[in-house]
Amino acid sequence: MKSLFDDTVAAHYRNDPLAMRVYTSQLLGQSKDLVLHGGGNTSVKIGNTLYVKGSGWNLDTIEKPGFSPVDLDVLITMAQRETLSDSQMVKEQRAAMSDQTFPNPSIEAILHAIIPFDFVDHTHADAVVTLTNTPNGKSLVQQLYGADMLLVDYVMPGFELAKYIADLTRNIDWNSLDGMILMNHGVFTFDNDARVAYEKMIDIVSVAEEYLKAHVTLPSDVRENRADPLLIEALIKEVEPLRGSAIVANVIDSPRAKALSLLPNLQEILHNGELTPEHVIRIKPFPALIGDDITSGIAAFVQAYQEYFNLHASQEHICLDLAPRYAIIKGLGAVALGKDTKESEIIADIVEHTITAILSAEQLGGWKSLTPSQVFAMEYWELEQAKLKK
Repeated sequence: MKSLFDDTVAAHYRNDPLAMRVYTSQLLGQSKDLVLHGGGNTSVKIGNTLYVKGSGWNLDTIEKPGFSPVDLDVLITMAQRETLSDSQMVKEQRAAMSDQTFPNPSIEAILHAIIPFDFVDHTHADAVVTLTNTPNGKSLVQQLYGADMLLVDYVMPGFELAKYIADLTRNIDWNSLDGMILMNHGVFTFDNDARVAYEKMIDIVSVAEEYLKAHVTLPSDVRENRADPLLIEALIKEVEPLRGSAIVANVIDSPRAKALSLLPNLQEILHNGELTPEHVIRIKPFPALIGDDITSGIAAFVQAYQEYFNLHASQEHICLDLAPRYAIIKGLGAVALGKDTKESEIIADIVEHTITAILSAEQLGGWKSLTPSQVFAMEYWELEQAKLKK
């Protein structure tokens, strides 16, 4: 991965740290191998204020109004608590904003606050997360990055993660670290110089990309337009009643998608978690698997999803709809199933990146991301459930 930092462009922002934050955030957002559709977050500390990416903004298009101004001391104090629900955290973060016209701060604002550098970058870099999503991922990452990379076992994003890292780093000199890798989640880099923080991310991702290039062989990812329109139409008709809306299909029939569809242990693989945790909000914990009969494939998905919900839910949980967000069709590839064109394209993007990651991980010992209970905790996160209850 190459740095896109341009000294000529950056010169316009030298005396405006928030403008520089916007610039390098957009550079990160330009690569779908780093972040997808709202993923990742960045921040800058100016005086006693943390300007952190706000809810609803994408890094590739973010501007100054997308960075919520939050009192830094309040956030640091929040990290010292023993417990804090994420809904209460969101309320208190909002109350600590100096301007209430800005969006809600990222749920990882506390974590950004406790990292003692001006510029903090966080991505869900495909190459790095692919390596962590293997049975020996932690030892592999340790081998590649050495002792100066802080490795953090998976912890639910939000207050729990911020608290965990605050405790973990209590006796660690942050200046000795090259970065931080969150297993099954993503990467953090940081520095008092925006360019250095950004290029640290590029360097970390490049190491993982070079390792994958040397150890993994993948088919082409070019789509081939081999799908039977009647098959896709039949699939849509099965899914629409489950979603309660019209469905727009987006066919992914690349050689990679076909290769995935033919893996012998596909059912097991697809129940081993997402590429990065938040993807479950978009694509559910697993897809429908379609063999010879579409109706039975969709019915099997509904049964499996209901069993997943019943196993992990408590009384207060509200079950989401039973419609798959995508299907894997044996011998063809995948089909994204969104309620409109935009959602279908977002799902297709995530699925294509997931397919590449799974095929790569399978050549490195197997695909192993989050457990079903960890996936459920993210999909049925209290803040998402609160929206349904309203």
